[in-house]
Amino acid sequence: MVTVKSHEKFNGVYWVASDEGEKILATKNLAPGIQVYGERLFKVKGDEYRAWNPYRSKLSAAIWNKINEIYLASGSKVLYLGTATGTTASHVSDIIGNEGVLYGVDFAPRVMIQFKQNVAQHRRNIIPIFADARKPREYAHIVGKVDLIYCDVAQPEQAKILVDNALLTLKSGGHGMIAVKARSIDSVEDPEVVYKREIRILEENSFKILEVVNLEPYEKDHVLVVAEY
Repeated sequence: MVTVKSHEKFNGVYWVASDEGEKILATKNLAPGIQVYGERLFKVKGDEYRAWNPYRSKLSAAIWNKINEIYLASGSKVLYLGTATGTTASHVSDIIGNEGVLYGVDFAPRVMIQFKQNVAQHRRNIIPIFADARKPREYAHIVGKVDLIYCDVAQPEQAKILVDNALLTLKSGGHGMIAVKARSIDSVEDPEVVYKREIRILEENSFKILEVVNLEPYEKDHVLVVAEY
């Protein structure tokens, strides 16, 4: 028998216990019957839950690795930079619910088409934006002020991208999360040196670092940095 219980810390996040006794992180599906990336679906007492794979989603990996806070709740406004095909964005959409809104930015045409077709068209709380996250002035008027910026871009200047977007769209007291991919920034430099450099850029631009979560074993040479603006 499959059972579900709320996550001990985060609203909108759940633990599913499978028939085999497996413990699975999950969110309640905002688009019942729809899979985004082949994830398992569980129906329990009239609700449907989607398995949230930590090997496919850095935010899920951070939760498994005991992140202290994710700053997401029903009704949150989120700017998501680097949605790709929407794996993590779809789970964020589940958490914030129809009272929230997720502005999803990506500049790769093929993945944006997939994001629109497989995710956004099934969820009325997602607004896809085909744009370059390095140029927030092109879409800031659409976004307005948000509670959280989630940044997961494979670009050399990851921290600068978050800073530039925060200047235009992040409310004071809001939060930023950035998945720092050391090898995307510098393929030779020691990852710890890369992390410290990106963190320093945030600290020099009105961010207070709250937490740095290593994402191994789910992601190699990655950390998720959580900061307050």
